[in-house]
Amino acid sequence: MKRIFFIINILFWVVKVHAQENQSKDFYPDRLNRIDKVMTNYIDSNWIVGAVCLVMKDGKPVYYRAFGMDDMENKKVMQKDAIFRIASQTKAITSTAVMMLWEEGKFLLDDPISKYIPSFAKPKLVDKFNEKDSSYTTIAAKREITIRDLLTHTSGIGYAQIGSPKMKAIYQKAGIQAGFSDHKQLLANAIDILGTLPLEFNPGERFNYSLSIDVLGRLVEVASGLPLDQFFEQRVFIPLGMKDTYFNLPIAKRDRLVNVYTEDDNNKKPTKWVKNTFPGSSKDYPINDNGYFAGGAGLVSTITDYAAFLQLFINGGSYNGKQLLARHTVEIMTKNQIGELSLGDDKFGLGFQITTAKGNGKLGVTEGSIAWGGFFATSYWADPKEKISGLLFLQQFPLKHGEIADKFKVLVYQAMK
Repeated sequence: MKRIFFIINILFWVVKVHAQENQSKDFYPDRLNRIDKVMTNYIDSNWIVGAVCLVMKDGKPVYYRAFGMDDMENKKVMQKDAIFRIASQTKAITSTAVMMLWEEGKFLLDDPISKYIPSFAKPKLVDKFNEKDSSYTTIAAKREITIRDLLTHTSGIGYAQIGSPKMKAIYQKAGIQAGFSDHKQLLANAIDILGTLPLEFNPGERFNYSLSIDVLGRLVEVASGLPLDQFFEQRVFIPLGMKDTYFNLPIAKRDRLVNVYTEDDNNKKPTKWVKNTFPGSSKDYPINDNGYFAGGAGLVSTITDYAAFLQLFINGGSYNGKQLLARHTVEIMTKNQIGELSLGDDKFGLGFQITTAKGNGKLGVTEGSIAWGGFFATSYWADPKEKISGLLFLQQFPLKHGEIADKFKVLVYQAMK
């Protein structure tokens, strides 16, 4: 028996040393530990309740820790395998599904979307808008919306509940939601209605974050013949080993779904999300069986599941020997696709924000890296050149101290050798 324990201890020591060697090979451990201090400070200052952080290098974790609480009131500690509402991080997965079907010859990127979803034919623009009753007049758009316009958020479509006042009003009157559905509905029906509503500007004129990716979710259904949840499961989640990513979270895993917090108007400290925190939406959309597979905002996931998805792009379209996307497809998804249109210091590809040379000068993130985040304060980036990805998952909206995501990027790069 003593011999067995001796062997186990030796094996444990070897594994521990090997893990430390992998970490110290590319990162300074003491510098990585600076992340601990920053996260702890944000929690101690009552700015956030809890967080999970993950840094990957060459497909392996070099930093993976949970901080604070999942449920502050009931003293439930945050776990590393917690399941988060990733909201708009759904968009990159939907965009990937679109490009898989494009590779199969189902459509071309510059096809009009009306070829596949007829309600988008002959689009119109809002001309005059009446704020009193949300009525409006329209004029004809200069051209049709293409699939590329949708992938790049240059379609002219607005965003329900978070877009411009006039588009929010128009969408609210028509029953269009931003993906956090509080009642049963089908994506097909919602997108057919959206196609009849006016655009905010002519397709291709400017970048405007929008419901475009929800439209693409419906395109995936039309082109594949599968509901979006089934396509994701068969073509993305199973090949990537994403075992905790869903539109409708199974009952057996619902105790791992992180609580959502908001900020108290009086003292600016986190407080539990209540029914009308974000009017017309439900924080329970992953567990209320609404049947709405919103391509722009519907998924829940773990931080390691999403890291596996990002690794697909770091690897040039392959994962564990499976080629899910062609290398050339990844190249066009991760290059500037909006030309001179503005997205601050950076640009946008087909599904991702792309770091430019100017963006690199802001935080040190490598030029050509891809990034985005989610409504409930989840965020990520992947750096194909350095072969790293960084993910910071919170569950809070609004987040006054949202600079924490940028600080996390700085903390990762300052720790690299």
